[in-house]
Amino acid sequence: MKRVAAVQMDVAFGEVDKNAEQVIARIHRVKADGVDLAVFPECVLTGYCYNSRDEALSNALPIDDPLFQRIAAACGESALHVVVGFLERDGDRLFNAQALISEQGVVATYRKIHLPGLGVDRFADPGDRDFEVHAAGKFVSVWQFATTVRSRKHRVLGLMQADVIALSTNWPVAARRTAEIVPTARSMENHLYFVAANRIGYERTFQFCGMSSIAGPDGIVLAETQADDDIILTADIDLSIARNKQIIRTIGAHVIDRFADRRPERYQMIADLKR
Repeated sequence: MKRVAAVQMDVAFGEVDKNAEQVIARIHRVKADGVDLAVFPECVLTGYCYNSRDEALSNALPIDDPLFQRIAAACGESALHVVVGFLERDGDRLFNAQALISEQGVVATYRKIHLPGLGVDRFADPGDRDFEVHAAGKFVSVWQFATTVRSRKHRVLGLMQADVIALSTNWPVAARRTAEIVPTARSMENHLYFVAANRIGYERTFQFCGMSSIAGPDGIVLAETQADDDIILTADIDLSIARNKQIIRTIGAHVIDRFADRRPERYQMIADLKR
């Protein structure tokens, strides 16, 4: 068994050091609780509701910034890995990014691919990396982290043998239905674990809804909050359940295999069709 956490918290807009201190304080809490993987909200270090690219770049961080070593040090001598959202500056490029961090430093990064017309995503560059899965410490298999809620991407990650999808997000109150539906739907479709960490509070003209959750294979809710409180959700997970895609409900009469039942030869139109 492994333990995962979704960290729901407020973010101070543009106050990177203050946000880092809050993240580190919560890392110590989840570490004491025996958590193996903790997921923080999107842009938790930098804030999200920027009004221009230049404004966002002024608070964006290069991946070699010493701040990430401070976060790594907070993980200490443990199996803890954390997923932290931030704005990444790479030369003159700007990405809405996540970092997977362990005691040894930054293990991997992800750059958001699908950018909605909201907040800093209006000015960010689309992610330029292929889908990846990454081992997280004592997680025997691999998992992936992503800011997108696109179903096709999650299916690809499942096929790449991801056991856990870690979603760092900034869902405003207008997206409450997304918070209600997406984690359970994606975990059920791909028979894996889905950790959704949303933020709370206000930023400029937006209020964020919280409603973080942890869903298990077949869409079973393991932990959730319907509120916008400062809270850490935890759940114990069994990775062997996620790896078995065959679901036997009635022997010989009701057997579902989430992946073997697919007919991918019929899906080419998804890539071919243009809006």
